[in-house]
Amino acid sequence: MHLRRITLEDAELLEAWQSIQYTGGFNDFGVQGGPLSDAIRRDGLVGAHGGSLIVELEAGQTPVGTVSWREVRYGPNPESAAWQIGINLIPEGRGQGFGGEAQRALAVHLFATTPVNRVEAMTDIDNVAEQRSLEKAGYVREGMLRGAQYRAGGYHDLVVYACVRGTFEVA
Repeated sequence: MHLRRITLEDAELLEAWQSIQYTGGFNDFGVQGGPLSDAIRRDGLVGAHGGSLIVELEAGQTPVGTVSWREVRYGPNPESAAWQIGINLIPEGRGQGFGGEAQRALAVHLFATTPVNRVEAMTDIDNVAEQRSLEKAGYVREGMLRGAQYRAGGYHDLVVYACVRGTFEVA
């Protein structure tokens, strides 16, 4: 498994993956994305305040999902910025350990290429598979945010996981 930049050839696949059939119930925010071609042409979906990459299997280079990150701040100074990450694997890519590998690889990449000290992820309190994935990847469970996420017609509690610089060996 490895992560790679999104190319224009991925636009049609990514648009198909926006349906609930692929995203699953824990990513049902009721938001439909538009055509991605222009954004991919502009910056490959990677910018100063966040981005997205394809999760791809080594064998056959088969795409199985995406990882993304966005900047969050815990103070007004640049040193207080952190990355909040997310993952979306297609059904065929779930339950095989790819999620944990991808989330660890993304943290390693972000620590190697940006000055942030913290990478965090949040998941629904009922999403036990994702919680296990984050723990296997080396993230530490920090607590719960009550009623923090509006999704699928209601508010949901989130579990917070994070790792800090030095958690993983960075080449």
